[in-house]
Amino acid sequence: MKPVDDRKALESARDRSAEGALIDRRPQRERVVVLVPILKTRPTAAGSGQGGAPAAPRSAEATLEEALGLAGAIDLEIVAGHVISVPAIRPATYFGTGKVDEIGAVLKAEKADLAYIDTDLSPVQQRNLEREWSVKVIDRTGLILEIFADRAQTREGRLQVDLAHLTYQRSRLVRSWTHLERQRGGLGFVGGPGETQIEADRRILQTKINRLERDLDKVKRTREQHRVKRQKVPHPVVALVGYTNAGKSTLFNVLTGAGVFAKDLLFATLDPTMRVINLPHGGTAILSDTVGFISSLPTQLVAAFRATLEEVLLADVILHVRDISHPDTAVQARDVAETLKLLGIDPETDKRVIEVWNKIDLVPDFEPVAGRDGVAISALAGAGLDRLLQVVEDRLAEDSRRYDVSIPATDGKLLAWLYNSVEVLDRRDATGDDPHVELSLRVPPERAAHFRTKAGAYIVPQA
Repeated sequence: MKPVDDRKALESARDRSAEGALIDRRPQRERVVVLVPILKTRPTAAGSGQGGAPAAPRSAEATLEEALGLAGAIDLEIVAGHVISVPAIRPATYFGTGKVDEIGAVLKAEKADLAYIDTDLSPVQQRNLEREWSVKVIDRTGLILEIFADRAQTREGRLQVDLAHLTYQRSRLVRSWTHLERQRGGLGFVGGPGETQIEADRRILQTKINRLERDLDKVKRTREQHRVKRQKVPHPVVALVGYTNAGKSTLFNVLTGAGVFAKDLLFATLDPTMRVINLPHGGTAILSDTVGFISSLPTQLVAAFRATLEEVLLADVILHVRDISHPDTAVQARDVAETLKLLGIDPETDKRVIEVWNKIDLVPDFEPVAGRDGVAISALAGAGLDRLLQVVEDRLAEDSRRYDVSIPATDGKLLAWLYNSVEVLDRRDATGDDPHVELSLRVPPERAAHFRTKAGAYIVPQA
């Protein structure tokens, strides 16, 4: 078992665990030991790195750092972190007998209340380890669900997290926590003294799941109605996606002036946010910030948040924000690509996807990623943002057609419609006996028919 060598990483995780807590559930925080199992025979990660070469597997150090970041994202006191070499997975306890005893001694020495294992455990493995160690055990999916439960602020977000929690809990063994001295609270897995255990009866769980699905269907219909309204006053949608903590919310705030919570914290943003941004030549677009992706994102969350992620599916441009300063940026990009593929988007072939290489201020002598197209920026320092907006505008305009029109100056209603519905590139006001307004426009294909119906009589023939 390999202990944490980088004490700064552990101290940083401890700091995040204190300041990142949104809900103070207990007078005293639970002490957690973070365990990162690394399979000796793990397969080489698929995907592409720079120049299309196969991406290297995520390093043990980066995996440990991410695991500490996850544990530090909620109200836990991180007391130790260890990388554990696992020759083979044991069906009953995941680790071998000797390793189980060794970890148990560490948990006892650290007076731990909780063991976080950075992988997915079967219900049997989780139950058996809790019996062996006499502490609560939480796996990667369980912890991510717990973080999402803390972060969700809107009704839709809470419904989605509750549904994901119950779907996950349904797969756990019934009443698997009764041997613990402390009962669990609410839908979470990090319960406090005096709190009641989650209702484990499968029939009741299914009833709750059915109710949540009905509620989410209502939310989905409302979202669709809002989307239809936006289409009537058409603005293109630009969606931000990326690995958690890649800087999406910072970029969102800089471009929109919004006050979205942005911090060096995994899953700092959960609930989707949309704001209008101005493009270089006077056009506007709607910018959508979405939940960050992560390796092995629980399938329950992908399913539960599908309604929210539909904003990505229907976006006109998708900005894949990468933390280019991260040592595992290529592997993170692969993980984002895999999640997008689950949604039906292939970043390699979908021309809507633009890579945004963020945090170049942290990379001395930065050079573009070989073999890939992208825009280099620093959202925090404000570098490269003008170029990014221009690239977004150009991508939106790729299938658009340019028109020149001459509109009577007295037709204010048509002028207003043009400004709200298509992109106005240039304007010249002509006075005299026949006052009129000459406009140069860029019209996207989906609005061409409506444009010709409204303004076709005023189109100036091309020379």
